[in-house]
Amino acid sequence: MKSQRPFFLVSGPCVIEDEAVTLRIATRLKAITDDLGIPFTFKASYDKANRTSITSFRGPGLTDGLRTLSRIKETLGVAVISDVHRISEVEAAAKVLDVIQIPAFLCRQTDLILAVATTGKPVNIKKGQFLAPWDMVNIVEKVRSVSSTQPMITERGVMFGYNNLVVDFRGIQIMQQTGCPVIFDATHSVQLPGGAGKSSGGQREFAPVLARAAVAAGADGIFLEVHENPDKALCDGPNSLDLDQLPDLLTQLMAIKTAVTA
Repeated sequence: MKSQRPFFLVSGPCVIEDEAVTLRIATRLKAITDDLGIPFTFKASYDKANRTSITSFRGPGLTDGLRTLSRIKETLGVAVISDVHRISEVEAAAKVLDVIQIPAFLCRQTDLILAVATTGKPVNIKKGQFLAPWDMVNIVEKVRSVSSTQPMITERGVMFGYNNLVVDFRGIQIMQQTGCPVIFDATHSVQLPGGAGKSSGGQREFAPVLARAAVAAGADGIFLEVHENPDKALCDGPNSLDLDQLPDLLTQLMAIKTAVTA
């Protein structure tokens, strides 16, 4: 199946570290994507509720995090996306976010999905690491039962033994059969969950390889966690890309997308 949807990018740091850092990253991402003519949605989490350790950095929380995302949205004129973990967050999040994301570990939480879908906002559902691609049709049907807005599905790898993920690229086409745009999360797919003991490890050097393969396999968009200094990032640094890598990688991905849709 050849997707005729234009290539798009969802990108940003894993978590809001502080407003200045987050705004700098968003500003660079907007400049890069504007230069290349790529539709772009800025992603950063206000709370990472599923951290490995109790000592892991989680972010500023709902109120301060949404304030930062609102400032980025208004200052740069970009759409913003973030995760919600609880039904109690949905109303406030929907007032700021352009797209609401269901985290992978919560993708089967029916009440949370319905609460998000009833806002009428676009929903991005991250496929759980424990699910087969054909299982996603049931989750999409939950969204469609209460909303006419087309959800998106994000592939982020499947559990493969302990502390490891693997990607089955057949899943992109299988999930596109739902009629939903399918995004490939190239950076979480190279994460090593819990692999560093009290935090997750990662193999960021393989993220560009998987991104290129996903676009060749027909992915509609790419999800990339990026940072101005990944080795100093407070969350998911080992699987985040350096912003300096982005222009060349996106140029390659656009060329691949053009080739496979020709």
